[in-house]
Amino acid sequence: MSRILAVVTNQATYGTNHHRTGLWIGELVHFYDGVRRAGFEVDIVSPGGGQVPLDPRSTRWADKAVRDYMSDRAFMSSLDHTSKAADVDPARYAAIFYTGGHGVMWDFPSDTALQQAAREIYENGGVVSSVCHGACGLLDITLSDGSLLVDGRRVTGFSTAEERVAMVKRRVPFLLEDELRKRGAHYVRHTIPMAPFATADGRLVTGQNPYSTKAVTARLIETLHRL
Repeated sequence: MSRILAVVTNQATYGTNHHRTGLWIGELVHFYDGVRRAGFEVDIVSPGGGQVPLDPRSTRWADKAVRDYMSDRAFMSSLDHTSKAADVDPARYAAIFYTGGHGVMWDFPSDTALQQAAREIYENGGVVSSVCHGACGLLDITLSDGSLLVDGRRVTGFSTAEERVAMVKRRVPFLLEDELRKRGAHYVRHTIPMAPFATADGRLVTGQNPYSTKAVTARLIETLHRL
């Protein structure tokens, strides 16, 4: 199989707070571009299907690659018409990749269709991966034997220190670093906030923050090539 499922958020605000959030567009773009250059096809899915909001900060801080993709009408149209997680056939995919942006903290953790897709992909011998807050989607993935995917595994994701740097610690519903540890994960991070960092524990591949997307994408590709 040469297809990867990329998961994006439908959540546009910090819960009921009026402050806007959504997909951190660079995390999708750098992943999408990297795996396609490596020969993989990508399908984009969201919990509810349909339109994907973009975190306004991510568009203001976009680099050239992101700006180029944002100028691509076909690519941007695909973010207005994403498939619904419940309609996806996990058997078609070699990997699933959870993108971030604070919106995912509201719609990734409790989505049973996403959990089922990830479990099936993993138990079929595929790779489960995430970057930044995308690790929220890993929290409650339960395997067929009843164990949590992250239990006892080396995992990273957006740190508490980085929530402070981003000045949104009081807006988020939970601290990802703490929740991963509560589920038995061996949480690891770079000592410097916002520095690129990625880690792989077998077929579980994670990146810490937006600046880690290229690193985690490279690790994901390496892992897929070893399968």
